[in-house]
Amino acid sequence: MSSPRPGAAPQPVPNVDGPELLERAIGYTRGCLRLLPGARMDARTPCAQWDLLTLLRHMDDSLAAFTEAAEIGYVDLVPVRTDAASTTTAQVIADRLRGRACAVLAAWTHHPATGDVLVSDRALRSDLLAAAGALEIAVHGWDVAQACGVDRPVPAALALDLLDVLPLLVSDDDRPRRFAERVAVPPNARPGTRLLAAVGRRSAAGRQGAEADRQQGDPRP
Repeated sequence: MSSPRPGAAPQPVPNVDGPELLERAIGYTRGCLRLLPGARMDARTPCAQWDLLTLLRHMDDSLAAFTEAAEIGYVDLVPVRTDAASTTTAQVIADRLRGRACAVLAAWTHHPATGDVLVSDRALRSDLLAAAGALEIAVHGWDVAQACGVDRPVPAALALDLLDVLPLLVSDDDRPRRFAERVAVPPNARPGTRLLAAVGRRSAAGRQGAEADRQQGDPRP
């Protein structure tokens, strides 16, 4: 589970609509989860040292933690374990993750717009925690699609909004433990490419991806 970095906002910052970002990130990632049936659980992912099964189990833990954060205002960092890796199928995990996603949305829809959430022994602003959840869910959705052999870009408007809050969530001190080093991309790269590069991932490699990067602009009004 990712959370806002300590000292990320030394000056007062405007409230972030974290639950709305969560809803959009989950909508994108649900589409990525539809690629799972038939996928190999030992497929490699963009996450160093993780195969697809390890990534999915991490996502399961994270979704459970973000639900707990909204429902009781506290997150225990001990991972949730619900089944043995050797007996888990792609369909079982996909179904459970979809259920977790629904629970996350329901919990954050009813969560107060302001206030703090305790993550272990540290109090974090709830809107920034929800935004951190949106970042993690969207990026791992892309990871899943990559492991399934599909390049499914993060929607441009969602990527731009996540890029806006990224400085509140990730600093150089988080690298390389929580996030990989930044990947260099052209300044006019598409928003999804810039977002993924900021968390150490390479997107849309090759001429086709580069051409798409040049042609896609800022979709926000």
